Amino acid sequence: MAANILLVEDEPAIQDLIAMNLRQAGHIPLTSSDAGEALEKVRETLPDLILVDWMLPGMSGIELIKRIRNNERTRNIPIIMLTARAEENDKLSGLDSGADDYITKPFSIRELNARIKAVLRRRAPQMTEDKVVFKTLTLDPGTYRVSANGIDLNLGPTEFKLLHFFMTHPERVYSRTQILDQVWGDHVFIEERTVDVHIRRLRAALEPSGTADLLQTVRGAGYRLTAIA
Repeated sequence: MAANILLVEDEPAIQDLIAMNLRQAGHIPLTSSDAGEALEKVRETLPDLILVDWMLPGMSGIELIKRIRNNERTRNIPIIMLTARAEENDKLSGLDSGADDYITKPFSIRELNARIKAVLRRRAPQMTEDKVVFKTLTLDPGTYRVSANGIDLNLGPTEFKLLHFFMTHPERVYSRTQILDQVWGDHVFIEERTVDVHIRRLRAALEPSGTADLLQTVRGAGYRLTAIA
């Protein structure tokens, strides 16, 4: 699935090359040339992943990552650091600052795409096209198909995204606000009760396969997908 990827890189030629290849890989690149601009863009809307160069004008990439990790709203965004600094201590500093991965320059676009996919699979699996299986439910983002107990299910776009999110984050309870941010996107101003409407539609779509009870309401907290139904 297309991920919104914020690229923080101050060298125009490198920024253009990476952005072009991100588009070719099916992602949506957002670009910033310094940490201040990057923080402004993150305040506007949360990206699915951030690529950060270490050496930036003004605030360094290390400090930028620390600020992102110290903010409750942004602390869970996957981050990959890009840098020419290849010493072991530098790598440890980058990872200790909160980066999920560390790629040294020069690197191939093929390697970068593989690292992006690996980090998304680990930190934001709902952004990948990997087939997901939970109990008897099978969801394939690549073909946009869902089945359970041998029955093909017909889901609307929002219900598909909802189910994909729950299947990649099973057993954990999510509030309506968290679900809105994860499925509809950050800074989307719609009523929290909209979540309830789509949960009802999702359960109705799951009903023919006998899997609707897997999606539970947790009173006063939110919703979860559970194997204990």
